[in-house]
Amino acid sequence: MALKILRLIGVLDCVGVKKTTLYRWIREGKFPAPVQLGARSVGWRATDVQQWVESRQSTRGQA
Repeated sequence: MALKILRLIGVLDCVGVKKTTLYRWIREGKFPAPVQLGARSVGWRATDVQQWVESRQSTRGQA
């Protein structure tokens, strides 16, 4: 199975927040860090983002 990488726009669509919120969550350790794709480009493993979304859904009912 090929590793799927999401770029910033795809992650923002999936998570439903603004770019500043996403990067704040990364700094705070609340969201997976991106992987370096090139000198000036990053992406996120689709599996990491999906697991994060699922973990948020599972803790949502516990609050």
